[in-house]
Amino acid sequence: MPAQERKAIHFGAGNIGRGFIGPLLVDSGYHVIFADVNKDIIQKLNEQDSYEVLILDEEKEERATVSDVSGVVSTSDDIVRAFADPAVDLVTTAVGPTVLEKIAVTIAQGLHARREADAGALNIIACENMINQTSTLREHVFQNLTDEDKAWVEEHIGFANCSVDRIVPPFDPKDSSTPLDVGVEGFYEWVVDEKALQHTRPDVKLKGVRLTTDLQAYIERKLFTLNCGHAITAYLGFLKGYSTIDEAIRDEEIRETVRGALFNEGGAALRKKHNFDEQEYAQYVEKTIARFANPRLKDEIVRVGREPLRKLAKGDRLLGPAYMAREYKLPIDNLAKGIAAAFLYEVSDDKQSVDLQKKVEEQGIEKAIAETTGFSEGSDEHGKILDAYYDLQKIDKKQRSS
Repeated sequence: MPAQERKAIHFGAGNIGRGFIGPLLVDSGYHVIFADVNKDIIQKLNEQDSYEVLILDEEKEERATVSDVSGVVSTSDDIVRAFADPAVDLVTTAVGPTVLEKIAVTIAQGLHARREADAGALNIIACENMINQTSTLREHVFQNLTDEDKAWVEEHIGFANCSVDRIVPPFDPKDSSTPLDVGVEGFYEWVVDEKALQHTRPDVKLKGVRLTTDLQAYIERKLFTLNCGHAITAYLGFLKGYSTIDEAIRDEEIRETVRGALFNEGGAALRKKHNFDEQEYAQYVEKTIARFANPRLKDEIVRVGREPLRKLAKGDRLLGPAYMAREYKLPIDNLAKGIAAAFLYEVSDDKQSVDLQKKVEEQGIEKAIAETTGFSEGSDEHGKILDAYYDLQKIDKKQRSS
């Protein structure tokens, strides 16, 4: 491998890492070192050095070969040594929000090794489906650094928040000869906070990545549109007995509820806050709905709807746009319907679903809504969610009895 070749470490060799982040890094001239706890995947990456990404668009099928990749077990000393390599100037993650705290220990060890090796500046971008994901990772990393390391990291390491958007469903291609192959939709968006990047030599230049000084607008647009619409589609689709997102969004009643929530409620609030153009935003909403309707993704409702308590967190995809709409005195009827549907999402092998149903059973739906959403009993917002819950409960009972 040429000494001048740039290297990137990517934590998480799952579908998002192999299907989204990894290919963009390779296209940008990086040799990508995947780090993961799954030893089988790491072994296959090192044996094959390449895999295929299938673009699952409704109109056409494309395959792209991703090569110049390798793997290390993320709990081994190999990953710490990789951080000390001056050719590495970028670290990305796609491990899931709950895993950031775990990999922070390894990253802290790696940054210590990098300081000891005097290997220079480095940028870290956590590509997780949450707001301020890299800032959260940074906090976890700093908890595992010495004072000397903290001072060095402050000067040499950039922690840049981002917004990532690409639907990467579970994929098992029948005509594939390797489990490394992955399927993704054609659309993608990766927006990075330019102000937070450290100057590396040469500076970070990623193909297909937009650098911005106004990241918050992109983060909220994505979370309160794509993720919000995805969740509402999943929860309403679950109550009507659909199995996949494309089936659910083709239901006219669900589609109109999603469209109303995304454009007239949360979307209207976003346009007021960030001055998004109304016509462009309408096109963005319709594009989002069209992406949901892609039958080739075969995106299961239980995947999109999993962990309802996390999706009902303050500031997340359902309550975030509801609170913002309330701030601008806008309606939340469709959002309330989606929130109410989450309280009826009952999947036995989803711990958060079980916990939420237990809360409803023990506290009653009125108190459960108030405690979970923060909307006090008797408030207009609480009333809308409660009314929607009772209306949807009839659909749920009808579906169970059929």
